Amino acid sequence: MNGMLDGRVRKNIRPGTAVAVVLKADQPTGALTWGRVAEILTNSSTHPHGIKVRLTNGQVGRVQQIYDDE
Repeated sequence: MNGMLDGRVRKNIRPGTAVAVVLKADQPTGALTWGRVAEILTNSSTHPHGIKVRLTNGQVGRVQQIYDDE
């Protein structure tokens, strides 16, 4: 699938997915951090601010953009 998937929908995100997240510290500025998902931390199927994930580098943030590179 090409194009952007919604980062507020949990089913769009899997471990290994390439994403852009907003870290807690960056919420006032909205600065994006790029990485791959190591673990999904949000249990609900959707979240209005983005699904919370842990990246492979250990950083935690809410998914803003998803890049499906499969």
